[in-house]
Amino acid sequence: MTTVRVARDKDTGVAVVTLDREAKLNAVDLATAAELAAVWREFRHDDTVRAAVLTGAGPRAFCTGFDRTAVVPQPSSPYSVDDPLLTIGPKANDLWKPVVAAVRGMACGGAFYLLGESEFVVAGEGATFFDPHTTYGMVSAYETALLTQRMPYGEVARTALMGTAERMSARRAYEVGLVSELTADGEELTAALRSAEVIAGHPTEAVQGTVRAVWAAKEAALAPAYAQAPHLIALGSLPPRRQAELFARRGTGFRIR
Repeated sequence: MTTVRVARDKDTGVAVVTLDREAKLNAVDLATAAELAAVWREFRHDDTVRAAVLTGAGPRAFCTGFDRTAVVPQPSSPYSVDDPLLTIGPKANDLWKPVVAAVRGMACGGAFYLLGESEFVVAGEGATFFDPHTTYGMVSAYETALLTQRMPYGEVARTALMGTAERMSARRAYEVGLVSELTADGEELTAALRSAEVIAGHPTEAVQGTVRAVWAAKEAALAPAYAQAPHLIALGSLPPRRQAELFARRGTGFRIR
């Protein structure tokens, strides 16, 4: 059963990629991670796709990160981490065709791997953004590295350190640069498609070269941060059993700022 839907429009040159696990709030399991990687790799060789829009099924969530029911064997070395989310983004799969994210509902935790590798984000006004890692005893390393390319240091630190106690509103995300366009809820996909269709209408060589140039500037800062991430995660995160205990006791209260 596929968990990633792809719809291509050969007339506009835009493909819509939809995370299709609505019952799981579009959390990414191992199968979804593999499917996403395969989609981006396929787009590299599909000349009918000149731009893509990434979204999530249903109104409740764009993506809620990694599915905690998935079992990922962890290496014993603190210098390496088996993180399946490292392979789910377009840049991780050497795709330089532009990707616009359309966010409705929650985007949290591992969702930032996808948002961080998108060119820009369009969000419905009811969207919220948060990072639950510290609440459950996990180090937020890759997520924060990607977010520092989008938001000021203080906003990244607050998002990561407040955990599940606080969620950033779409309006605040727009103010600090994470979101580039706000729409009414339900109109974010249309707005993202509108932008993607304009971009797809430009000469693709120039577009891909520009995407690569912008990412090169980000890579200069990401490379040293990513190099430190594995052992920071291994040394600073609680054992899986303790994480599960904290997750089981999670509360439902939070404030939106």
